[in-house]
Amino acid sequence: MTSKQRAYLKKLSHDLDTIFQVGKGDISDNMTEQISNALEARELIKLRVLDNSSYTAREAAEIIAQKTDSEVVYTIGSRFVLYRVSEKHHKIELPQSSKKGDK
Repeated sequence: MTSKQRAYLKKLSHDLDTIFQVGKGDISDNMTEQISNALEARELIKLRVLDNSSYTAREAAEIIAQKTDSEVVYTIGSRFVLYRVSEKHHKIELPQSSKKGDK
């Protein structure tokens, strides 16, 4: 994902409501499946790590992204945003890279 695409997704995610919270329990298969289903339906979702969690936002984001085959758009404080292109409900068109150095 390019920095331009990441910035675009960050802008889109600004007004999103947090739809999942990671608490003191482990990141279960059930939670991962629900997050994966939400990514399929929405493509871009915001999550939050509660204060009582043993994970930081960055740790939870990386673990969940790996388990759901998604990408971490950004983390800030206790919140993070994930993105994955939907197979059936594709809505978000990412801007194309216009510079050679942009990855």
